[in-house]
Amino acid sequence: MKPSQKKARKHKTQSPENATAEVKEANESPSPEPPETNPSPSRLNRGRGKKRRLNNNNPSETTTEQQQQRGVVSQRSSLPHHNVTTTVSSVESIPAAPSWETVVKVVPSMDAVVKVFCVHTDPNFSLPWQMKRQYSSGSSGFIIGGRRVLTNAHSVEHHTQVKLKKRGSDTKYLATVLAIGTECDIALLTVSDDEFWEGVSPVEFGDLPALQDAVTVVGYPIGGDTISVTSGVVSRMEILSYVHGSTELLGLQIDAAINSGNSGGPAFNDKGKCVGIAFQSLKHEDAENIGYVIPTPVIGHFIQDYEKHNKYTGFPVIGIEWQKMENPDLRKKMGMASHQKGVRIRRIEPTAPESQVLKPSDIILSFDGVNIANDGTVPFRHGERIGFSYLISQKYTGDSARVKILRNKEILEFNVKLAIHKKLIPAHISGKPPSYFIVAGFVFTTVSVPYLRSEYGKEYEYDAPVKLLEKHLHAMVQSVDEQLVVVSQVLVSDINIGYEEIVNTQVVAFNGKPVKNLKCLAEMVENCEDEYMEFTLDYHQIVVLQTKTAKEATLDILTTHCIPSAMSDDLKT
Repeated sequence: MKPSQKKARKHKTQSPENATAEVKEANESPSPEPPETNPSPSRLNRGRGKKRRLNNNNPSETTTEQQQQRGVVSQRSSLPHHNVTTTVSSVESIPAAPSWETVVKVVPSMDAVVKVFCVHTDPNFSLPWQMKRQYSSGSSGFIIGGRRVLTNAHSVEHHTQVKLKKRGSDTKYLATVLAIGTECDIALLTVSDDEFWEGVSPVEFGDLPALQDAVTVVGYPIGGDTISVTSGVVSRMEILSYVHGSTELLGLQIDAAINSGNSGGPAFNDKGKCVGIAFQSLKHEDAENIGYVIPTPVIGHFIQDYEKHNKYTGFPVIGIEWQKMENPDLRKKMGMASHQKGVRIRRIEPTAPESQVLKPSDIILSFDGVNIANDGTVPFRHGERIGFSYLISQKYTGDSARVKILRNKEILEFNVKLAIHKKLIPAHISGKPPSYFIVAGFVFTTVSVPYLRSEYGKEYEYDAPVKLLEKHLHAMVQSVDEQLVVVSQVLVSDINIGYEEIVNTQVVAFNGKPVKNLKCLAEMVENCEDEYMEFTLDYHQIVVLQTKTAKEATLDILTTHCIPSAMSDDLKT
C-alpha cells in the first residue's frame, strides 16, 4: 500500500471538543521540562531570596543577564563583599551575547514572513441547505512584490475572514483574497492598510535548487506564537501528488520538519532567497522528516497566470491516458523503429480539444520539440529526468503545443490547444455552496471529492461505494455539463415508506429519460405531468412516487426539517 501524503494542515480550533482532543494528543508524549535553574526576576523579588552559589568554572551555561541577576541575589542575601566582586568580574570576562539585530541579518527576508489568521465556514454536504459551524486556523505566509502576500490555498479555503500579523507586531490587518489556485495549493492575498507595508522588504525568489542544497523553512507552526526556523536539504525533485489539488505538479522533497501551521511559509536557500512554499508532509510509520515544498516554477506560473488574466485560470492538461512502450514486442507491433521512443495513447477525453486530432493507439513521440522516452519521461537537468507532464504544466490555459505522433508507421504533427481538464467527479467546488434538489423527502445532489470526504472521511478511497470510486478514478465526461447525480439521503415521511435506506446511489434516469445533470433532473421533475414519477437508480433499483402526492408532501417535509427551499439558488436560474 502506498503511503498517503497529507497536507501540513493549518491548526484548527473549531470547537471545545476539538480543542480538548488536540490537548490530549499533545499530552500523549510530553517533552520533559528541564529543572528550573534560574527563576525569573519577578519571582526572585518576592520575599527574601535564597543564597545561591555561582558556577564560575563554566560561565557559558548562563547568560550575562542571568549572572547579573544572581549577583543581585547574592547582594541581597548579605554575602561578603568579595563574593559580589567575584560575580561582577566573572560577568565582565564573559563575551557579550549577540544582539537580536545581528541574528536577523542572517536571513534578511525573515521579517517578510507573516502569520495568517483565517475563519472558515465550510459547506455542509450532508445538509446542503446550510453551512457548517465556523472554525479558525493559523498558518504562515510571506510578502512579495506588488503589495501582495502568498500562502497556501488550503489555508484560506472557504474563508469568511482573513487577517495577517507581521513579525514582532501586535496588530492584525484585514486581508483580501485575490486568487486561489486549488491545483497548485497557492493563494494570493493583499492588505489595503498602508501601515502593513511599512518597513518590510518583499521576498526575492531564487532559482530551482539542486539536490543536497541547504534550505531553511520559516513559519509559525503549532506549539508557539513566535516565528520558527527549521533547516534541511533538498533530497528529491520530481512530479508530486498535490493532496489539496488532487493534481500532479513539480515538487521538492526536503528533510526539514514541516508541521501544522507551517503551511504557506517560505523555504529559503543559503543566500536568503525563496525557493519554495511549504505545503504538505508525509506522515507514515516508516518515514520521518519528509516534507514537501512548492518550487519556484510552479509559484511563478501561478503569479504570471494571475497577472496575465487578472484571475487564476489553472494549469492546463492534455486529456489523454497513456501507456508505457518499454516492451520490445509492443513497440514492434505498433510499427516503431528501433530509434523511436514514445508513449501510446489509451483513451482520449471526449470533451478535450485534442480529441479532434489525436486517436487511441497513437504514439506520442515528442511534445513541443522535446522527445519523450518509452517510460514517459523527458530530460530535466543534468543527470535527471522527469515526467513529460512537467512540459504541459509550464503552459497556460489556451496555449498551443506542437505534438509529434506516430500513426500506422507514419509520422504526423499537430498543433494542440491546451485547456483545463473537466472531471466527472471534480476535486473542488470552487468555494460555491453545493447544489441540491428535494422532492418527497429525496435529497438529490452532485458528487465531488469534498462530498466523498464529508460522507466517508479522509479514507474515502477505501470506504466509499465501489461504483462511485470506479467513476471517480476511471470515468470520463461525455459533455461539458455532465454531472454525477445521487440520492444523498431520504428525509423520512409517509410518502417514502420503504425507501429510507437509499443512500448515495446514482440516479440514472427519470421516467425513462437519462439524467444528464442535477438541473436537468430538477426541470424534469418540476414539469412532470405524468401520474407517476419513476427514478431509475444504480444497481437496477427504481423508485416510484405518485406525482401529485409527492409534490404536496414536499412542502410539509421542508417545514418539518426547517429547509428554506426545495432547491439551491443555482438551480432556480
